[in-house]
Amino acid sequence: MFFCITRTLSNSLETVLTITGLFYWFSSITSSKQVPVASRKLALIIAALACAVRPTSAITWLYVGLLDLIGMQSKLQFLFLDIIPVGVLVLAATCLLDRWMYGSWIIVPLNFLKFNFLSSGGDYYGTHQFHWYFTQGFPSMIWSFLPFSVIGIIKSKEWRLSGLIAWVLGVYSVLGHKEFRFVLPVLPIALMFSGYCLAAMSKPDMPDTKKSPDNRTIHKSRVQLAVLFLVVTNIPMALYMSLVHQRGTEDAMSYLSEEAHYGRVKSILFLMPCHSTPYYSTLHCNLPMRFLDCTPSDDRAILDESDQFMLNPADFVTHMFRNVSLPSHLVLFDSQEVHLRGLLISHSFQQVKRFFHAHFKVDRDLQGSVVVYARRDL
Repeated sequence: MFFCITRTLSNSLETVLTITGLFYWFSSITSSKQVPVASRKLALIIAALACAVRPTSAITWLYVGLLDLIGMQSKLQFLFLDIIPVGVLVLAATCLLDRWMYGSWIIVPLNFLKFNFLSSGGDYYGTHQFHWYFTQGFPSMIWSFLPFSVIGIIKSKEWRLSGLIAWVLGVYSVLGHKEFRFVLPVLPIALMFSGYCLAAMSKPDMPDTKKSPDNRTIHKSRVQLAVLFLVVTNIPMALYMSLVHQRGTEDAMSYLSEEAHYGRVKSILFLMPCHSTPYYSTLHCNLPMRFLDCTPSDDRAILDESDQFMLNPADFVTHMFRNVSLPSHLVLFDSQEVHLRGLLISHSFQQVKRFFHAHFKVDRDLQGSVVVYARRDL
């Protein structure tokens, strides 16, 4: 949550909308007769917006809606007076917005579903085993809160909400391409169960008449130890992952932004996996820049520029330099620099800055630092 929810990911907005929608949805079930209709319609509007942001949010709301629909007496009224009008209204609004932005009629949710579900286009970016969300992905996300969440689920007996977590993880497990952020919307629910566990730990199990000061002190100490454990296992990691780990690309862009402000940067080429840097969002300057393309191809046998570069950096850059005008600055990781240093020097490039990036590798060779090269003849 510390890492993802602060970023402009569609999953972050989806998470906020999902949790807000669930709050109003369950309020409509537990509240008085005057509140449910308004709360349920508000929940449906929020759910529709979540699906507009990320169509996969329908996975969550399909589970929630079907469970209620099964127990409803007025099923047709719910479908035709609540769900369909809200869905049509939001879908029409998103289509009009897309028509305005794209200049033609495009149903983005449909294209999203075609690419990610029907054609398995997401597999282009890598796949995991079917059990990954249960055995590695979600346990890594919830981390040291996991035992408290499990106890909270058992003690609260809120099987409907815990079932929602299992349902979302299960459906996403069917897809080959998996990422932590895809299941971000159910992480707050798991954390809520851990909060329930902590609250239960603070209360003695025996009746009030048998409580004693010593008993209350013991339970208070248990909660304090639990909170201390959670703080020690989460805060240092959150700070390290957000302030230290893989910070080189941001530092490099900040440096280039400052240099560009003084007119010392004319153009930039990023010889690194695509989308490795924050790009224009940090540069804040209208300069020509280029990064290696990684657009998916219909033919899986065709490698994109990013993969070609990683397989043979020297040959790829040699061919590129023959077909494009040389930039004033180059940015690359040190793991590729060792293959390109001689070639870069022969084209009048020299190292001007090196930034720390990471202490350990994640999914590629160790990218320990980010190196900035500039042409000497400018």
